[in-house]
Amino acid sequence: MHFDGILFFPVTPFDSDGRVAVDILRAHVASGLAHSPGGVFPACGTGEFPALSSDEVALVVRESVAEVAGAVPVVAGTGGPLGHAREVARAAADAGADALLVLPPYLASGPQEGLVAYVRQVADASPLPVIVYHRGTAQYTADSVRTLADDPRVIGFKDGVGDVGRAQEIVRAVAETGRDDFAFFNGLLTAELTQGAYRGIGIPLYSSAAFAMAPDIADAYHRSYIEYDESRRLDLLDGFYRPLVALRDETPGFGVALIKAGLRLRGVDVGSVRPPLVDPTPAQEERLSAILVAGYALL
Repeated sequence: MHFDGILFFPVTPFDSDGRVAVDILRAHVASGLAHSPGGVFPACGTGEFPALSSDEVALVVRESVAEVAGAVPVVAGTGGPLGHAREVARAAADAGADALLVLPPYLASGPQEGLVAYVRQVADASPLPVIVYHRGTAQYTADSVRTLADDPRVIGFKDGVGDVGRAQEIVRAVAETGRDDFAFFNGLLTAELTQGAYRGIGIPLYSSAAFAMAPDIADAYHRSYIEYDESRRLDLLDGFYRPLVALRDETPGFGVALIKAGLRLRGVDVGSVRPPLVDPTPAQEERLSAILVAGYALL
């Protein structure tokens, strides 16, 4: 499976009754596709996977697949309690997804052999290949990822921890297996802030929550990144991404809540985030609006 471009993580819109707003979801996915992402990842972190029922995940994935219509790979989120993860994995396959992103299992933090077994059992539940998400209660060693890379069903690794040394060890461990079809992603919050370093250790792809909110800005940053236009890249970093990260870090969960708020500021009625996440205050939304204005001015 080939990914070429920004990885688009759509939000999950909710209507006034708290249900998934399907029409708005389809329009949101379509608006992102217009900017040529390398893949679409519905019902993942930015899509509030932990707050969705298995039926809602299936709905979000099915509608996203229908909107994408084969233009790029669709990678659905799964994870949490093992039974739930396996159920969601089967539903994603039935919905037409191309692969799965395996998020961490609930609160339990098992040893490495348990994490490897978790990924394998999720993979056993459907015919879809899987990408491992290294984050939270699922932090893999280089040896564990090497073991998983021996399984052709495991096609990628997404780093959400930020330990560059360990990430480098994992990249080299997979290289030692001879796999040349294994994808590496920078999955840190607002990955644009760290992607310059990640490219240097062999992780050229990154997920972009900002793409879901401001695709023009995210696309401009990505062009500067792939063209090695450092002056342009740093302008966008200083003028948009660093202020966005400073605001994001004020409140837990703002990595998602600010994206939804930014969409609402643009007139896209995606609704609020679900608990335990909270929406920004009016003052924070005002600051977000100013950050967006500054970002668009750089274009």
